[in-house]
Amino acid sequence: MSQQIATRIFAVKTTGGQEKTVAKFVGDRLEKRKQEGKSPQVQSILVLEAQKSYVFFEAPNAQAVSDSISGFKHVKGMVPGYIQFSDIEKFLVEKSMITDINVNDIIEIIAGPFKGMRAKINRVEPQRNEVTVILLDAPYQLPVTVEVGSIKIVSRAVSSTSTSTAPTGSGTLQP
Repeated sequence: MSQQIATRIFAVKTTGGQEKTVAKFVGDRLEKRKQEGKSPQVQSILVLEAQKSYVFFEAPNAQAVSDSISGFKHVKGMVPGYIQFSDIEKFLVEKSMITDINVNDIIEIIAGPFKGMRAKINRVEPQRNEVTVILLDAPYQLPVTVEVGSIKIVSRAVSSTSTSTAPTGSGTLQP
């Protein structure tokens, strides 16, 4: 009969840029314990590129994580409590930005020869993961096709379904 042990995710604060080093050292320590016949309680180690200075450990309790990280140079300490899976799930599943982009959105190009220029989206091509934009910083309308990964949305297009509530009239006040 196999017994299922519930695990939780614990965060460990590390020196910035040393997340992979800490994960490798802890992984090596756990592998050594496994070869010695001891059962390591840490199930997995996770380093997220988006979360600098943190390494995540899956273990049944905080004591197991504390034992596995003790004595390492770049470990600052454990974050109190445990992390909900839903908090880190958004970093694990990469969502395509193409679904959030609409025609007439204002974007900034963040990579390539037009880096730093602002543009308005003219056409979205979801199959190719590209958008065609009109550069706003150019003296004339210049359509350019760029990959979705090299743009950042600055402002959303105003929806055409909204109604204007501004008063109409000549703009002069009557006493």
